[in-house]
Amino acid sequence: MLRNCPCVLFLTLLAILTPSLGQTTPTEPKHEHFQNADVLYGWAKDARGDRLRIFVTRPKNAAARLPTIFFVGWLSCDSVEYADADTHDGFGILLRRLIEESGYATIRMDKPGVGESQGDCSKTDFQQELSGYQSAFEEMLKYDFVDPARIIVIGLSNGGGVSPLVARQHPVRGYIAASSWGRTWYEHMLEMERGRLIEEGKRPAEVNTSVKAFVEFYTLYLVKGMSPGQIVAQHPDWKGLWYDSPDGQYGRPAAFYQQLQALNLGEVWQRVNEPVLVIRGAADNIMSRSDSEAIAQIVNQVHPGHTRYLQFEGMTHGFTINDKFNEELLPAILTWMKEQLQGGQSQ
Repeated sequence: MLRNCPCVLFLTLLAILTPSLGQTTPTEPKHEHFQNADVLYGWAKDARGDRLRIFVTRPKNAAARLPTIFFVGWLSCDSVEYADADTHDGFGILLRRLIEESGYATIRMDKPGVGESQGDCSKTDFQQELSGYQSAFEEMLKYDFVDPARIIVIGLSNGGGVSPLVARQHPVRGYIAASSWGRTWYEHMLEMERGRLIEEGKRPAEVNTSVKAFVEFYTLYLVKGMSPGQIVAQHPDWKGLWYDSPDGQYGRPAAFYQQLQALNLGEVWQRVNEPVLVIRGAADNIMSRSDSEAIAQIVNQVHPGHTRYLQFEGMTHGFTINDKFNEELLPAILTWMKEQLQGGQSQ
């Protein structure tokens, strides 16, 4: 708009003569810093060829071969990099404190289009995202300080339910599924919708009427492969029922959830031979007790006693109690990991 305006010449001269007024210094992206660990930056690639930023941390003055934590992230398009050491986000606090206090190496990955990663998270389906995590796992094994015989996989929220799919043929020492799910996505969403309607203060009759409609809605959406917009166009009377995008939900495309529904997590978890720690907060209004308990029940049915189920009273989905990080969570995780990692060091 200003390209042919005479004022452009004046502004250009002003910028030359007074750089402090006419120029701005590009803002460098903020990166993490840790007192006890160094951060290394690498790349993974997903099935579409997008380069995905990975963050690898190594304790300072550490031994050559280290136990390593591989993180499988949550559903939303938020970065796993927490440059703010004083973050109040429970997931970020857990990540940072495990890096600082565990004495282990760690690795995380930013989804497509998040942070420095290429691509578009809002258009990335689950299978593409999974391929990125699988690539990041392979990249982790290239670091000479990572002990491939002592790897713990920690899945957070949605990542906890699908975490065994990441390691594929590689053995690990254990899985931690925190604030997660182990049923079908259809069951999870119906229970979540009922809870949401109750929290909104809907009367019981309205809740039941809406849930009945959601049964049909999610059948068309998750099982029949229709988008929410297509469903509403076909059923105009459900227009007031849907509260999200016509193309997807929670910032992800419809295909993401349709692929989650296609998973058989019963089959996924019954193949897990390693010890499992399932963590849930009793105040979690996103992943229900049934969602989390399903993982423990599946694994223990095939391998009795392999899973420990740990529920914290008052803890939310994001690991907080009364808006403060649950201080009992970290020692519980560190103690369990130490038990699983005893012995078995690679040479």
